[in-house]
Amino acid sequence: MSDMTLHNTIAQRLTKKERLTHPAVRFAISLGVILSLWQLVVVVFAMPSFILPSPVAVFERLIVRHAVLLKNTWITAQEMVLGLGMGLAMGLLFALLMLLFTPLKRWLLPILIASQAIPVFAMAPVLMLWLGYGIASKVVISAIILFFPVTTCCYDGLRNTPTGYLDLAKTMGASKWQLLREIQLPASLPTLASGVRVAVVMAPIGAVVGEWVGSSGGLGYLMIQANARMIIDEMFAALCILAVLSVTLYFVTDTLLKKWIPWENQ
Repeated sequence: MSDMTLHNTIAQRLTKKERLTHPAVRFAISLGVILSLWQLVVVVFAMPSFILPSPVAVFERLIVRHAVLLKNTWITAQEMVLGLGMGLAMGLLFALLMLLFTPLKRWLLPILIASQAIPVFAMAPVLMLWLGYGIASKVVISAIILFFPVTTCCYDGLRNTPTGYLDLAKTMGASKWQLLREIQLPASLPTLASGVRVAVVMAPIGAVVGEWVGSSGGLGYLMIQANARMIIDEMFAALCILAVLSVTLYFVTDTLLKKWIPWENQ
């Protein structure tokens, strides 16, 4: 075999490997395995449709009720994105406050811990009473759930900035705000990215919990209504859409973070 033929063979194998390791291909393979196992459980154990509908029945429900499902998906998607944005802003703000005003940390930290110690189901009815049954209460619930990991990751990243960089900047006459803007914030971005990824995974929880407690729309609301009427295939259809929505939001966020923070994995 000539060198050129060997080179072409290796290139073809690498190309096939890259195709198999592409995120879209991995997702399609994983989805196929999950659906196959799901169908296998339904057939082997003869599961009745009111306990576990088949993937075919759920797909048919997705087609028949696509208009209603899309309408409620849009509501939940708005709650997730707005809650994520609000949670990120709160997390970054609290992290900066604890870094810049050290005495304030003693007062803020117990409040942050208490916000996570209280079960969200206990807080949801109160927030519904204060903010109503619209989108505002769901956004706030999502923000409360996810801002804590963002706060802790961002604060750790800011606090653990390499001292060599800080000392060098101080000898060059950098001010406190210049240190924060030019050194500490860029150095904390990889750690903050980890907190953002955790927050993205948790964002649907707040939205759905809020819809369960009280709502007039959204995938969580649709699941509650379908469960009460024993339309189990519609409940699973809403659940599948919520799963796809959450996975899509995670991969979009992960791609953007890798693009915006190219030095994260260096």
